[in-house]
Amino acid sequence: MTTGFLYDPRFLEHDAGRGHPERRERLVSTMAWLEGLDWFGDLARIDGAPADPAWIETVHDARYIARAEETCRSGAPFLDVADVGVSRRSSDVALLAAGGALALADGIVAGEITNGFALSRPPGHHAERGMALGFCLFNNVAVAARYLQRTHGVDKVLILDFDVHHGNGTQHTFEEDPSVMYASIHQYPYYPGTGAASETGIGRGAGATVNCPVPAGAGDEDYVRAFDKRIIPAADAFGPEFVILSAGFDAHAADPLAQVRVSTECFGWMSERIMELADRHAGGRVLSMLEGGYNVEVLPQCVAAHLAVLAGIDTP
Repeated sequence: MTTGFLYDPRFLEHDAGRGHPERRERLVSTMAWLEGLDWFGDLARIDGAPADPAWIETVHDARYIARAEETCRSGAPFLDVADVGVSRRSSDVALLAAGGALALADGIVAGEITNGFALSRPPGHHAERGMALGFCLFNNVAVAARYLQRTHGVDKVLILDFDVHHGNGTQHTFEEDPSVMYASIHQYPYYPGTGAASETGIGRGAGATVNCPVPAGAGDEDYVRAFDKRIIPAADAFGPEFVILSAGFDAHAADPLAQVRVSTECFGWMSERIMELADRHAGGRVLSMLEGGYNVEVLPQCVAAHLAVLAGIDTP
């Protein structure tokens, strides 16, 4: 088993503004931590490139893509809403983040790597078809799912989202599509206000959306219960040919942006269950992308726990 790792220093060029929680230090501190691990050098380093805007258009309106580029290049402080802080390089970096997902997808499908993780920014799962939201410009995992289907002929894709915030943009992209299952565990009610258990898909996509809302104060036991009772059984019934992860680590007890109390070890446990699922149905094919996680001391440890499981590394 070979695990790919994608990182590009250009991800640091996106600047969301002074005091913004989605800051370059998230990646700087994570890379410093990972480079101190004796097994990190064994991962296969994957080089990415900016996504062709045509692939972004499979998920987002062309007018929105043009507006994002124009707004960023103008030097405006935010795109659409005040929490999506941007700088002149932000739209270029967002294309690079989406392109990183496509590079990992190509490597996994070609058999060059078994699975892969992108340490990238800006995140994506809140971005709607025509609007930026929640620190997100382009919906990286949604673009990757469409790319896998249209370029590599993958019929059934599971997107599993364990970020503490519900991925409204991802759900809305696929809620009428039975070929993509979206499963999320998240704090509720909380930003962005979507993700009730009653939201299960629309029309032909009914049943292909699985929301597991948990209240503030929820911890490891609640996440284990949701995985064992709802997420894994639903995913097994779906039978995905490829698994994509919105890997947000802001459900950690020490994260400043939510009130869920998950431990670092629980992120490792969830990663193990996801890998077992992928082994049963998808030949182990897992593409994982960083979403949230805003404590720059804890995020590196969570990413390391997740990566170790992907790479089959036994850690204490």
